[in-house]
Amino acid sequence: QEVEVQIIKINPDTQRISLGMKQLMTDPWDGVSAKYPVGAKLTGRVTNITDYGAFVELEDGVEGLIHVSEMSWTKKNVHPGKIISSSQEVDVMVLDVDAEKRRISLGLKQVMNNPWEAFQAEHPIGTNIEGEVRGITEFGMFVGLGPDLDGMVHINDIDWNVPGEEAIKKYNKGDSVSARVLDIDIEKERISLGIKQLSQDPTETIDLRKNSIVTTTVTEITSGGIEVSIADGAMKSFIRKADLARDRGDQRPERFAVGDKVDALVTAFDKAGRKVSLSVKAMEIKDEKEAVEQYGSADSGASLGDILGAALKNAKKED
Repeated sequence: QEVEVQIIKINPDTQRISLGMKQLMTDPWDGVSAKYPVGAKLTGRVTNITDYGAFVELEDGVEGLIHVSEMSWTKKNVHPGKIISSSQEVDVMVLDVDAEKRRISLGLKQVMNNPWEAFQAEHPIGTNIEGEVRGITEFGMFVGLGPDLDGMVHINDIDWNVPGEEAIKKYNKGDSVSARVLDIDIEKERISLGIKQLSQDPTETIDLRKNSIVTTTVTEITSGGIEVSIADGAMKSFIRKADLARDRGDQRPERFAVGDKVDALVTAFDKAGRKVSLSVKAMEIKDEKEAVEQYGSADSGASLGDILGAALKNAKKED
C-alpha cells in the first residue's frame, strides 16, 4: 500500500528519517475554541473511564474530560464507571477550553436539571413538606426530600421550648416527619428545614416587652432562687434570690411553693436566645413609685403606708 507522508526529521548520525502522516492533515485542534465555545452543548462518545473522570471523543483527534465532580448533582464520591460506561454516547456541556494545552473540560451534570433548582421551583421557602429521617447527627437530622435530595433540620429548629440536644432524642432514623422549608442555597446545595416553625412561636402570644408584668408559675425552688414558667411552659425563667422581693427579709426562696402564681416584671428579653429576665423586686419598686406619683408625695407629708393604703383601696374599688 502506498501512503503519502511528510518528512519531519533526518538524523545523519543514526541514519534515520522521521516521517508523519497527520502533518498532511489539518490539525483538529486548530480553532477549537471557536468550534467548542464555553457553554455549548454537544454529544460525544465515552472512550476511556478513569478514577478521576471520563474522556469523551467530540471528533476524530479531539477529546474532552468530564471530571468526576462534574458528573452528577447528587452522586458524590462515586466511581465514574457507576455513572457512565465505555462507548456510551453522552450529552455534555463545554466548561473550559485550553487550546494551547489541548484540553477541554466537559460537564455531564450541567445538561441535566439542577435538583436544587427544581426543588425550589416546586417547594419555595415557607412550604411544608413531609419526609423520612435518613440520618441523625449531634447538630441535627437529615430528612429525605426525594430519591436524591436531603434537607437539614438543625437542632435549634426542632422545638420552641425544649433544648435541641433533648428535642432530637425524640426522633429515630426512619421516622416520618413534617417540616417547613426555611432556606434553599442552590450554590452550596443545601436545604434548611424547621419543625418548630410549623407552629407559632409561643413568645409571640405573650407580652414580654421590657417593664411589662407577667404572671408565672413556680416549677422549682433552689437555694439561689426559683424557676418559673410562663404561659403554660411557653417560656422558662429563673428569678434570682435577690430579685424575689424588695425587702431583704422576703428574699427567701422557701417562702414559695411549686405551683404558686408569681407576678414579675420583665427586665430583659432576648428573643433570639429565648431568654427572659424577671424580677419581683423591680415590680414592687415600680408599683411603689407609681403609687407615690398618683396618691401622694414626700412633700404632702403622707407616709408610705398611707400612700400604699390608698392605692390598695382604689384597686379594690376597681375590682
